[in-house]
Amino acid sequence: MTTKRILFIGGSGIISSASVARAVALGHDVTVLNRGLSHVRPLPEEVELLRADVRDTDAVTETLGSREFDVVAQFTAFTPPQVQADIDRFAGRIGQYVFISSASAYQKPPPRLPVVESTPLRNPFSQYARDKISCEDVLVHAYREQGFPATIVRPSHTYDRTLIPTMGRRTDLDRMRAGKPVVVHGDGTTVWTITHTEDFAVGFVGLLGRRDVLGEAFHITGDHAPSWNDITRWIAEAAGVEAHIVHVPSDVIAEVHPPLGPTLLGDKAFPMVFDNTRIRSLVPEFRPTIPFWDGAAEMVAFHDANPHWQPAEPELDAAFDRMVAAVGR
Repeated sequence: MTTKRILFIGGSGIISSASVARAVALGHDVTVLNRGLSHVRPLPEEVELLRADVRDTDAVTETLGSREFDVVAQFTAFTPPQVQADIDRFAGRIGQYVFISSASAYQKPPPRLPVVESTPLRNPFSQYARDKISCEDVLVHAYREQGFPATIVRPSHTYDRTLIPTMGRRTDLDRMRAGKPVVVHGDGTTVWTITHTEDFAVGFVGLLGRRDVLGEAFHITGDHAPSWNDITRWIAEAAGVEAHIVHVPSDVIAEVHPPLGPTLLGDKAFPMVFDNTRIRSLVPEFRPTIPFWDGAAEMVAFHDANPHWQPAEPELDAAFDRMVAAVGR
């Protein structure tokens, strides 16, 4: 394996931190650009940290100077102007630019399963997803017109020990332990692909530095697709309690508490299962092994040890009570 000079923009987040660790473990020369504020996900000692606010264009330009990299992995761009700024900054200075898009960009509801990379990109429910689609459009144009060396990666729901994946996050855990009903959308049988960040990292880092994936898009997800009922019950089991599940229609949830609408109606309300043939054909070591019941145990242990990591959300808790009342439970 040839050592690569890799710049991670971000590098301390839920998805990126495990990828940084894997790149270091494989012997790559890793630099991370962020504000250097994360204490929950510390960087490996081998990483060079460049401190700058990624939203401050002048600060980023000054911090990077004239450096060149084999790979730039961008985890913090969410709008077309942010991507265009990277194109202007890195054109001619890098071998590959890897943009983290999102599987939420795929058409909702999906026309058929499993989802493949050629599934249309269209999500009328989520502005986040539409912005990611627009970012992809900018990169595809830059690749076609000027040869900008872009590769697009679409993670689905990727988690680490800090992220409880249910609608209520820590509020759901608190409700479980208080014996209160936990709201699950629909009838709870919708299957949902959920991927541990350490599994994602194997596929992601395996794409870095490859010239044969420029101009292409890949999703990287696990094959573990439990129902939302199972996800909720495994969290409760890890917490040592029973989940008292109440099923509420997704549109009712969005009506009672509108902030939940885009993520739910634009993503989680639909079954999502992915065909990972393309990533496995290039990265054969990508074989996700961490089931969610193990991930749930990690989450509960982390939140018990860090009670202030995600503070209580009384407004959300009250909204769940209203949802339960709305369905007469």
